[in-house]
Amino acid sequence: MNVNWWKMSSKKPNNPYAAAASAYGNHAQQHTPDQRETEARVLLKAAQMFKDLQENWGDANLEVIEATLKFNRNIWLMFYDTAVENTEGNRPKDLRSNIVNLANFIFKREIDIMSDPKKEKLDVLININREIAAGLMTKPAAETQGEAPKK
Repeated sequence: MNVNWWKMSSKKPNNPYAAAASAYGNHAQQHTPDQRETEARVLLKAAQMFKDLQENWGDANLEVIEATLKFNRNIWLMFYDTAVENTEGNRPKDLRSNIVNLANFIFKREIDIMSDPKKEKLDVLININREIAAGLMTKPAAETQGEAPKK
C-alpha cells in the first residue's frame, strides 16, 4: 500500500525556502516604491542624462548620443508595449492612445536627432520626461482620499 503521508498530515511540511521567499516578498512589498514612482524615477534619470549630454555636447560623439537616446527609447518602448498590449487594464482607451501617440512622437524625434544632431533638439525630450514623471509622482485621487487604488 503506497500511502502519501504528507496528504494525511494536517501540518504543512516545514519548508525553509518557502518561508524565506515569503519573508522576502513581504519585505519587498513594504520597502519597494510603487510602480508609478519607479517609472517616474526612470524618466527623471533619462531627462538628467539628456541634460548632461546637452551640457557636455562638445565632448559627445554619435556613440554617446545613441546610447543616451537608446536608454530613453527603451523606457518609452515599455510604455508603448504596455499601452498596446494591456487593453484589459484599468487605463482608459484615450489614455492608452495618448501614450502610444506620445511614444511615436518621441521615437520620431530620436530619429531626427540621430540624423541631424543638435543639442537644442533634446529640450522637448527633457520636458516630456519631466512632465510625465511629475504626473506619475502625484497620487491618484483615490489614494489622496484614503481609498485603496484599484489594481
